[in-house]
Amino acid sequence: MANAWKRENKHPKLLSPKSIFFLFILSLILIFFFFFFSSSSSRRSTSIPNLSLSISRSLIPTDTSNYPIPPFNCLKSPQAHPVIANIVENIKYPFLFSLADFGSLPDKPHKNIVRLIKGKPFRKPDISATIQGLLEGRKDRNGLVVDVGANVGMASFAAAVMGFKVLAFEPVFENLQRICDGIWFNRVADLVTVFEAAVSDHIGNITFYKLVGRLDNSAVSATGAKLAFKSNKEIAVEVRTIPLDELIPDTESVVLLKIDVQGWEYHVLRGASKLLSRKKGEAPYVIYEEDERLLQASNSSAKEIRNFLQSVGYNHCTQHGTDAHCTKD
Repeated sequence: MANAWKRENKHPKLLSPKSIFFLFILSLILIFFFFFFSSSSSRRSTSIPNLSLSISRSLIPTDTSNYPIPPFNCLKSPQAHPVIANIVENIKYPFLFSLADFGSLPDKPHKNIVRLIKGKPFRKPDISATIQGLLEGRKDRNGLVVDVGANVGMASFAAAVMGFKVLAFEPVFENLQRICDGIWFNRVADLVTVFEAAVSDHIGNITFYKLVGRLDNSAVSATGAKLAFKSNKEIAVEVRTIPLDELIPDTESVVLLKIDVQGWEYHVLRGASKLLSRKKGEAPYVIYEEDERLLQASNSSAKEIRNFLQSVGYNHCTQHGTDAHCTKD
């Protein structure tokens, strides 16, 4: 009867060698961070999420008194941990990127976790190289870079490590945590000021949809948020809105305006009418995502955007993938 029991009951399925390998690597990572944070906490009076005094000073922007809304305070933000950072590949002006998403370990680790295990840098997004390529030709580092829809800061840090001051706007809290990590890792607190807000054409509040598992696809439009990832759950949150014209004074030079807001680009541009109406040589270079499906989900269109840009003097736009680059003639 013992043999009959064995025939009728399958042995439990063992983990594959690949799964065991990733479990082993994950264990090493977690053990390292456990001892790191344990030893760090014994040397300082504050504990996570509070940072030490030296770190605190490096996370506080140097001048926040001139803004109508307060910048996001990295010092008071709960710190996600463990945090893994690595250098971004093939960037002329290198910077570090913070990653908190480990993927579905052990079977489906995040692609950058796999690269880290293999000793490779993080795979760069195209926007980082684009930003640095556009800014490199400038003789000085004067003027702001404005990053609307900053996500985790890949455009912001690409500019900041070159010496440019950056205003970054991001409404998703989890992404703000990553930006705070990057501010510390790259030592750019004196250059990067981040706002927990969605940029629009009016002051107030708006419903924003965070897409679980794909926070980079979060959007003002629920339809736009789920356009590429229909199976993901969206979470509705209320976020603050502010036009750029209300925050950037006429006397402040802006060299580059980058907008990636999942279809809300038209509203961002309308809220920057005064900024965009500056004369040639003083108006910023504009990069914005021009995805017709996302724009239509937010009740606008590429044609509507182009017509608006022409009305404020931007008559020259070129297409670069899903991005449009616009300048004044």
